[in-house]
Amino acid sequence: MSLKFINTQSRRKEEFTSIEPGHVRMYNCGPTIYDFAHIGNYRAYMFEDLLRRYLQYRRYRVTQVMNLTDIDDKIIRGLQEKGLTLKEYTNPFKQAFFEDLDALEIQRAEHYPEATDHIDEMVAIVQTLIEKGHAYEVDGSYYFKISSFPKYGSLSHMNLEDLKAGARVSADEYEKDTVSDFALWKAWEEADGPVFWETPIGKGRPGWHIECSAMSMKYLGETFDIHTGGVDNMFPHHENEIAQSECATGKTFANYWLHCEHLIVEGQKMSKSLGNFYTLRDITAKGYSPVAVRYLLLATHYRQQLNFTFDGLDGAKAAVERLIDFKRNLQAVDGADDSPDFAETLKKANDGFQANLDDDLNMSGATMTVSESSDHAFRGWRASIVCLVIYESMASGLPVVITENCGVEIRDGVDGFRVPIRDVQALKEKIVLLYEDNGLREQMSINARQWVEQHSWEKYRERVASILLHIYWKSRG
Repeated sequence: MSLKFINTQSRRKEEFTSIEPGHVRMYNCGPTIYDFAHIGNYRAYMFEDLLRRYLQYRRYRVTQVMNLTDIDDKIIRGLQEKGLTLKEYTNPFKQAFFEDLDALEIQRAEHYPEATDHIDEMVAIVQTLIEKGHAYEVDGSYYFKISSFPKYGSLSHMNLEDLKAGARVSADEYEKDTVSDFALWKAWEEADGPVFWETPIGKGRPGWHIECSAMSMKYLGETFDIHTGGVDNMFPHHENEIAQSECATGKTFANYWLHCEHLIVEGQKMSKSLGNFYTLRDITAKGYSPVAVRYLLLATHYRQQLNFTFDGLDGAKAAVERLIDFKRNLQAVDGADDSPDFAETLKKANDGFQANLDDDLNMSGATMTVSESSDHAFRGWRASIVCLVIYESMASGLPVVITENCGVEIRDGVDGFRVPIRDVQALKEKIVLLYEDNGLREQMSINARQWVEQHSWEKYRERVASILLHIYWKSRG
């Protein structure tokens, strides 16, 4: 099956073909480092990590660029309130961003360009747009003339006639129902304080939108494969990127546009005023692991709105445990399982996993396939052992833990010993015989259900390991 994405620009599912065979160049809109990134931001970055990893899984070499916006209206307001320089204000948030990426196990991109390091490239684009008649000057500021680009609105599929018309807008962010000429370069004002650059087009600073055009084209070329971001970036930011880039180069800016839907919290828009605004640090402070957050952010398809709840986070934690158990069980089998359809089950799992991710990164379908395969692959003799373990659980009091490679360890006085799970397989026939001879099949399923209802999942895991050891040593005696 070929890899397909729903391209925002065409609104169709399209087969993916890279410009350069075997090499994908993609650009992701990164954070504005004026504050700590929140979980809504990380939903988008997690989707982009999934995209990167799956392209690598499909044997593509990936060149990924994610910008860091370190100059905009919000940053200037913030540094002036704190009495700090630009770098003094932004560096702590930049460092925190990379710490969060590592905690969430998000692979690092090849490039993280910062806007303030690329002023020359931005000025060059503005000069080109002026020369070609797509930009004009007002009081030292330069604006893009959207009437000079007939394709304007093609990404967001907005009917421009239904939007409010505005002569021009200098703010970096503006209302989604307003279409206006937008700022490419902002002339210095007293409110900007020490934040400005002396350039051939005057003293001032760049507009937000020109930053991404300059940095993406510098590292990826004038036309590249994939541009991603949140749906809130679609208009006006990405629409403006396309307009200024294509007018400057005369070429298609990006071939595929992928947009991630919003994250809401407990059914409401995330907001500090509602008290439901969370950073990764806020969540880990509540005792949740970053890997559970990672699972939750990935579990819903990226084009569907994700409702973040703490009940959902608890479910994600349990789901991660099941995946870890599945991996350990696979390692424990070590090629010795004699179930006739075991290998076929795993092949179907792999094929289903890839088929779902080939279909516009359907991660929810992929995880469901793995879960179903796990249940099917190990519902044979291991299920019998577990039933027996639970049935006899009250008879054992051995202090047991499960080791990293799914071994079992018990300490008896000073001395200790461990037994890999695969050694227990040698007892298969004896255990199953005991299981059947005592007529315990139906009774065990009842006891299993009752025991799990009365005890915690952690105690259940310990009890399973304990009884496996009990059976092992009993058989040796």
